[in-house]
Amino acid sequence: MAVLVVVLLLLAFFLRSMALAAFSPPFFYFVACSASSFPRGSPAARNFIKDEPFLTSSSAKALTNANSNGASSPLYSAARASSSAFSYNLPIPDSGAGGQAAFLALRLHFFPFAASQKTESGVSISSAHFGVSVLNKYTVLPSFSPPSAGIVKEFFVPVPAGGSGEFRITFTPETGSSAFVNAVELFPAPAELLWNNTVTPVGATAANADIATWRQQALETVYRLNVGGPEVNKENDVLWRTWLPDDPFLFGADQGLSTMLVNSSTASIFYDGYTREEVAPDAIYRTQRAANVSAAGTGTRFNVTWTFTVEPRSHYLVRLHFCDYELLSSVNGGVGIVFNVFIGQDIGTQDLSPKQMEAQENQAFYMDYVAPASANGSLTVSIGMSSEGGFLNGLEIMQLRASDLSTNLKKGPSRRASKKKVVIITLPAVLGACVLVCAVLCLLVLRLREKESSGTQQPWIPLDRFRSWSLPSVDEGSNKAMARRASGATHISLEALKAATDNFHERNLIGVGGFGNVYRGVLHHDGTRVAVKRATRASKQGLPEFQVEIDMLSRIQHRHLVSLVGYCDEQTEMILVYEYMEKGTLRSHLYGYNDQLLLPWKRRLEICIGVARGLHYLHTGCAKNVIHRDVKSTNILLGDGFVAKVADFGLSRFGPSSVGETHVSTAVKGSFGYMDPEYFRRQQLTDRSDVYSFGVVLLEVLCARPVIDQALERDRINLVEWALASQQRGQLDKIVDPRIIGQIDEHSLRKFAETAERCLADYGQERPSMGDVLWNLEYCLNLQETHWPRDAFEDSGGTHFPEDVVVPRRVPPLPTTNPDDETVASVADDMGVTNSKLFSQLGSGMGR
Repeated sequence: MAVLVVVLLLLAFFLRSMALAAFSPPFFYFVACSASSFPRGSPAARNFIKDEPFLTSSSAKALTNANSNGASSPLYSAARASSSAFSYNLPIPDSGAGGQAAFLALRLHFFPFAASQKTESGVSISSAHFGVSVLNKYTVLPSFSPPSAGIVKEFFVPVPAGGSGEFRITFTPETGSSAFVNAVELFPAPAELLWNNTVTPVGATAANADIATWRQQALETVYRLNVGGPEVNKENDVLWRTWLPDDPFLFGADQGLSTMLVNSSTASIFYDGYTREEVAPDAIYRTQRAANVSAAGTGTRFNVTWTFTVEPRSHYLVRLHFCDYELLSSVNGGVGIVFNVFIGQDIGTQDLSPKQMEAQENQAFYMDYVAPASANGSLTVSIGMSSEGGFLNGLEIMQLRASDLSTNLKKGPSRRASKKKVVIITLPAVLGACVLVCAVLCLLVLRLREKESSGTQQPWIPLDRFRSWSLPSVDEGSNKAMARRASGATHISLEALKAATDNFHERNLIGVGGFGNVYRGVLHHDGTRVAVKRATRASKQGLPEFQVEIDMLSRIQHRHLVSLVGYCDEQTEMILVYEYMEKGTLRSHLYGYNDQLLLPWKRRLEICIGVARGLHYLHTGCAKNVIHRDVKSTNILLGDGFVAKVADFGLSRFGPSSVGETHVSTAVKGSFGYMDPEYFRRQQLTDRSDVYSFGVVLLEVLCARPVIDQALERDRINLVEWALASQQRGQLDKIVDPRIIGQIDEHSLRKFAETAERCLADYGQERPSMGDVLWNLEYCLNLQETHWPRDAFEDSGGTHFPEDVVVPRRVPPLPTTNPDDETVASVADDMGVTNSKLFSQLGSGMGR
């Protein structure tokens, strides 16, 4: 028996060695760019050669690393660099197609270093910014700046027509910068690697799937993960690939992984006709991450989810690797494990059964999907949603890149085609156009005069011209009050803000909003971390928003409202300085971009409760009712402990000032998708307009998708319409973020959805107050935490209860009066004034 085991081990080792040496490309280029010594070894380890024979430009200079000991590889001890464009031409022999190969594998190595000498223009490669194109057809890196730690970019490019010729790689620096490269690899990809299996279009691509077109596009490898296992380096992969561990991309890693298992197998991995070790090495199939159904409890249904940051709206080839071990095959009455695969929020494969995909135990297989990224730049992969859980062994994500020609064609007709259009202009048409222009000009003049008299809008005007803080529409008493508050606010010098933000350097840019750019910074005099919002001349907002923000934030203080640190009005600048909230916006966490972890359900509830408290204070806690007018997920910021704060008061207005008034008549402002439809129709603003916008945020929290997403099907584009229609059909489970379904108590979910629905009533008088919304959300959290038995009336209809049921209600604190100004109430609620110095703000661009 022992002899048999030894023989089997030797046989396995022999087969493994054969497999590693099995890939032998018909030609290959491993080029070390300007290096004097090269990594050498066996054919599997690649031998690099000099780059001079393939270089087409004499302007590209050889640079050496001033600290070559810090380089992780001899390849990175030198680079080829230039401040002007340069290219490599690599000949492709007739055997380049390999008879069957349809793609060439291209790898470019970038390791920016402090060079012993600089490029001929004196520009260092440590801050290089450039583009890379291949075959004069594909722009594979449109605007690229390598990270300081270095990176290897991998692409798969369709073989040129005819399968021979020259493969041209062009590096084009941006103005005032440079381009460089450390090493180039090029070889034919195995025929089995790409488009050799059935591809499933997912989401918006399903209706317009065009696999033939996709085959003609280049691909960039964005993620390649060994799920449940350690890093697999290039020495253990026949195609010299690196597979990273999946832990950083796993949703719920910060909450513990009790609902997940890591399985492994030492048995031989078997391959079929289309899955070979060129597709993925057996090390990938030897480990897997699976749903731990037993730990979650009998009957519990949940997903295991991975989240990725990608380019918004781009299309991606998503490849999932599976291998069913013997320990999984006996479940479910011998049928084996059955589970669903989700790509984004759509079903990729329903009821996937590995037993039907495999002819024997430990047989590897993979599934390919093409899916679009969301508008916010996130892509998720989930497995599970069955009584038996699910598993995954490996994961790859590749971005599809169309040729430059097809991209240009999409932008519009060619100049030649446009010349075919004949436009006949007659005298009556000219006269008619002149009359129309005159009418429009007259209308604009009247409209501008009307706005000047009403004071509802002001152009961008340097603040130096308005040192009195006065606006034509503000009465004299209000002007004096605002001047007193502004003079009490902290004025921060422009020099101090330049020092805090490194002269508003791009690396400190954390957001772009309707008012301008937002930068992170540190005030040097006390080390306070701040967010600096600087107005730009291109902004559609200006002096009024600047004044309103200071006015509002000098009146109010609350744990769940962002604090104003100071302002600057020097040299025509308009700058607002806030506390810095390091965890960013609610949206970034919901959608999982900017390297943010997604939020579990209970934390989402706590955040919604915090926002509701802040808005409730605005509506009832001040001497004058304040209407925010721009409630949305990018204006909700998260600090330590995920404390939520409402930000951006530039569009805020005071509510009705006289007894009996129900609204404020004002021009419509806000963000598309969040705006109260009644306010939009009637231009009558009330605090119930904030309730509507908050209802949209509640759906965003529940569904984790954009409010408006043009990439989706027609009936799903608008979040509110889709979610309310699904709820009315009793299909709440269809709209909930699939990554958190297993976390939500059904009673809490139903109450939360009912609360959102009431907030979104067509008419303001039918919506609850923010105090009622707050109570309902606290009740949702109570249901989530306690799982108490409930009667039917307890989970329906909002806050109406039988007469004999006593329900405790939270009473907001009474405001205090400022003796210096009866119109001002400077109030801190019973939760205390915030002293947090953490803030971050991402704006919505032109969303207002």
